[in-house]
Amino acid sequence: MVFRTKLDQVAERLRERIISGEYQRGEKLKQAEIAEEFGVSITPVREALKALEMEGFVLSIPHKGLVVPEIDLKSVREIFELRVLLERQLTERALAKITEAEIAELRAIHRELTTLTKSREPYPVRAANVRFHFRIYEIADCPQTLQFVRVLWAKYPFNFHDDQAARFRQLLIEHGEIVRRLETGDRAGALAAMVEHIEAGWHRVENNVTEPAGD
Repeated sequence: MVFRTKLDQVAERLRERIISGEYQRGEKLKQAEIAEEFGVSITPVREALKALEMEGFVLSIPHKGLVVPEIDLKSVREIFELRVLLERQLTERALAKITEAEIAELRAIHRELTTLTKSREPYPVRAANVRFHFRIYEIADCPQTLQFVRVLWAKYPFNFHDDQAARFRQLLIEHGEIVRRLETGDRAGALAAMVEHIEAGWHRVENNVTEPAGD
């Protein structure tokens, strides 16, 4: 297991909430409320929000404070293409060194995802998806690339899918395929399954992303 400081834990939970849509785009984030809800002091929350601001997960607006930024629809396709490039690289490096214990961690996250999908609560499902991906990417031990990927996830419209229920069912199949390939030692197949998973998510988003008209 990866050791995480209190700051890391707060930052991770905030990222999950933003990506999942639990914190809406344009929503103001209040440090005191987050600290109280998470059961921590204000210090790790303040430091976590600073880190997330650098990654693009939050934006500081004069006279308003920290908010979740809106999606820039003009850049979504470019972000997707960068995601495929960098996440493929991280996955390939992770799979070259992944251990049985780490595969077991991914299996546990997948079981959690399966249970959450049955509850039909979208935010926890999306948060579990975040944990699955980033556990793999962390194994690669490429912190600079991982940081770039976090920046891309901050800007990507994960909840623009046309049919969330259908996407969650597909999510189980796609994650399950990655885990199955890992369990059988098929690293090349697991890598291909990851790339197909990212591309499948994009195809569902693509039809629902409409770029604003030019000036």
